[in-house]
Order: sequence, then structure tokens, then C-alpha cells
Amino acid sequence: MNGIQIYLTPAAGKTLIAKALVARPEVQDALHNHTIVLITGTTNADLAEELLIAVGAGFEKRGFYRGITKPAAARSDMPQRQIDVVIEKGVPREGLTIFDVSEKLTKGDIIFKGANAVHVPSRTAGILIGHPYAGTIVACQAAAIGRRATLIHPVGLEKRVDQPIYELAALVNAPDQTGARLYPAAGTPYTELDALRDLCGVEATLIAAGGVCGYEGGVYLQCCGDAEALARLQKVYAEVKDAPAYEL
Repeated sequence: MNGIQIYLTPAAGKTLIAKALVARPEVQDALHNHTIVLITGTTNADLAEELLIAVGAGFEKRGFYRGITKPAAARSDMPQRQIDVVIEKGVPREGLTIFDVSEKLTKGDIIFKGANAVHVPSRTAGILIGHPYAGTIVACQAAAIGRRATLIHPVGLEKRVDQPIYELAALVNAPDQTGARLYPAAGTPYTELDALRDLCGVEATLIAAGGVCGYEGGVYLQCCGDAEALARLQKVYAEVKDAPAYEL
């Protein structure tokens, strides 16, 4: 197979993941026939925008986050949003959070919840926890494990870790440790590697990473496939590569 090398910033990765997820058949089915819940988060912001546009609604990405890591100097005039995005059979429901709808979610419904860590080899994701009752992930997993709703964690490769999530959780959650806790999530992580496979039909391999002047956290990917797949990749890459960084 032939190959093309691409570079994705974290912002481009978020846009790519959003486009790929929206195109998946089960997501389209849930969008029109079931319920989709998008927990506030910067990766989910791109996905929320794509899904709401698909049902004829608008969306403002700024403020769509709960916990974030940012420079101390970063300020915003946009208040942090306290609600999630809930779409029931193609109709956006205003003012709701996962806690309002979790008990009604079941098979066919989809929850999207971002992650703070992803171990690519084991396809597991982790959520940093600051809340004493573990926050939104508890409601997500109750629906996923208790009633078979689908839980997906859109997460960029800049959040990759070297050890399995359960090993890291055992380390940071120990009683003698301080700082945030780490929750091993029961959902399926979805990275740029999955997005490129679904959207373009290429197999992507992480080969290098890094950059400067806003490219920190970006990744170099070697993408292999047939001529048609590589042509699709070039088209998609042109659409996402210059995606702007998230603004507070």
C-alpha cells in the first residue's frame, strides 16, 4: 500500500474526529431515532456543532467545557456553560444535563464524553476527577453499563499515555496521593486513528509528535491505503488541517 504523511494539530484532530463520528451510521440513526447526549468538553464542542447543524440548529462552541487545563493568563468573557447538549429524535432539548436524562437512556442512545487520557494499545480511556462524587462520568456509566446505552470517548492523541489506564488509576487514586483522581471509563475511546480509518479508509500510524507556536501537542501520522483511500484522505485533510484552536 502507498502512504501519505500528515500533521494534525489538536484542533485539527478534534475537527477530524467530529466529522468522522457524525458520518457513522449508528450516530446518524441515534440522531434521528434515539437520544444523543454530548457532555460539555472542548473535543465534544466540534461534534456538537456538527450534529446541531445537521438538525438545523445553531451552536456556540465558546464556553462549552467543564474542567480544562489552561495558562493562568487565559481569560474569557464567555461564562462556562453548565448544560450539556441533548438531542432527542432530531430535536435539541434546551437546558438539560446528563443528570436529567441518564435514567431514560437505553440501547440505541449514544453518550459522548471526552477523556483526559487514552491508552491506544488497550483502547481504554481515563477521566480526571476533581468532583468528590466523580461528576458526569458516573451518570454516563450508569446508562452505559446499567441500560446498554453506547458510551464513546472522543479523545485526541495528544492525551495518549504509556501505561494502561487501570494501572495509572491505581497509582493516582491511592489514599496517600494528592491531586486529581483518574476514573477508568467503561466507554470506547475514539481517536484520530479511528477517524481516519472510518472517514478515509486508511490505516494511520503515529510516528512523531510536537511543534511550536501553537503546534505543541500535534502529531505526525503515516497513513497507508489504496489510491482511492489516499485521495479521500487528501480531501479530508485539506478540510481540517487549518482548524482554529479552541477559544475561551
